[in-house]
Amino acid sequence: MEIKSARFVISNTDVEKCPEGTVPEYAFIGRSNVGKSSLINMLTNHKGLAMTSQKPGKTQLINHFIINDKWYLVDLPGYGYAQRGKAGRESIRKIIEDYILEREQLTNLFVLIDCRHEPQKIDLEFMEWLGENDIPFSIIFTKTDKIGKNKLSENLEAYRNKMFETWEELPPILVSSSEKREGREEILQYIEDINDMLRTR
Repeated sequence: MEIKSARFVISNTDVEKCPEGTVPEYAFIGRSNVGKSSLINMLTNHKGLAMTSQKPGKTQLINHFIINDKWYLVDLPGYGYAQRGKAGRESIRKIIEDYILEREQLTNLFVLIDCRHEPQKIDLEFMEWLGENDIPFSIIFTKTDKIGKNKLSENLEAYRNKMFETWEELPPILVSSSEKREGREEILQYIEDINDMLRTR
């Protein structure tokens, strides 16, 4: 898929105010500092489309970007940022849950996971919750340039093994490096394949 246009449409905290219509939406979510904004900018070839920050927890809104005038890329707030305080965490949790559970246009949720770490309870529990609610999702392991290939294989295997303790079948797994622009074609092709399937229905 060639990205010919990518533009910001709207930010809000209320799923009711998201764009109307039936355009498919591909949302991106992950723990704070997982590299979400960098990945979005890399995928769209727009350096400043999503705001990147050294400070975790920057995204606090549902951000819609229209891609090629055909589908929405949705940047969701990160989960599990401890320094937000209880009220802040609760407010973000509600924004995320309302969007994921109520947004009919949500076609696929990409759950971003930092490939350098062993399986984290917060990520596993979040994906369990998605599974329980029949939310279609895929995993993107980010920051693959930060570790060697052998270590990457070990970490991915550890994740698969951990998930197989409770999952009969795993969601699709993709890998990416925003620094090296790796995984871009695979992720965009994955989206295009789903869009093609939706068109033929």
